Amino acid sequence: MSTASYTHFRGNLETYFDRTAAKAWEQLTSDAPVSGIRATVRAGRTTMRDTLLSWLPADMTGVRLLDAGCGTGALAVAAAERGAQVVAIDVAGSLVQIARDRAPAHLAIDWRVGDLLDPALGHFDHVVAMDSLIHYRAFDIVAVLQQLAERTHGSIVFTFAPQTPLLMAMLGMGRLFPRSDRSPAILPVRDRLLRTLITNAVPTSRIGRDRRISASFYTSHALELVTA
Repeated sequence: MSTASYTHFRGNLETYFDRTAAKAWEQLTSDAPVSGIRATVRAGRTTMRDTLLSWLPADMTGVRLLDAGCGTGALAVAAAERGAQVVAIDVAGSLVQIARDRAPAHLAIDWRVGDLLDPALGHFDHVVAMDSLIHYRAFDIVAVLQQLAERTHGSIVFTFAPQTPLLMAMLGMGRLFPRSDRSPAILPVRDRLLRTLITNAVPTSRIGRDRRISASFYTSHALELVTA
């Protein structure tokens, strides 16, 4: 069961991507020329995506994977090319449509529009949530992980926005730029607090690898939660 604040922030994301920023994110996640600000975000996201993929098996034949917050689908495509049975879901229908249009026809990815916590999605070997939980408070992130862990038998790899002086300054500076160059609302959380909450809420799992990516206007921290 999702919390009221989770539902509230999820609704904000749906509005942002479907009504305000779909074109901007289509361009950002393509090879098209972008501004200097967006170029740093693009580079940071590419490094983060490669990091999360490196934490998954090289051969994913027969592995069921949930791309929770798939956006325009780059990670889902990469996992499917390794043989994974991918369910890719996002709250923003506009982004999922871009993903469908871009994905190679031979890849049988199950694209969905909806809530990543929908129990009808079933059970998975691995879950990836890249930059989809950075818009939620720490307690909501942990509630999401707790529910996903009940249906995941290998690992959950996800990212959060670390509460650092640099990121807080960057977020403040970001408000000075044109609205089209701004990211959706990001809610930084304290690393130590998040780890403590996860340990208490999901005691049957353990925290594994981690990596922080800082590339100018992109800052995100990856964690691996081993559920096997």
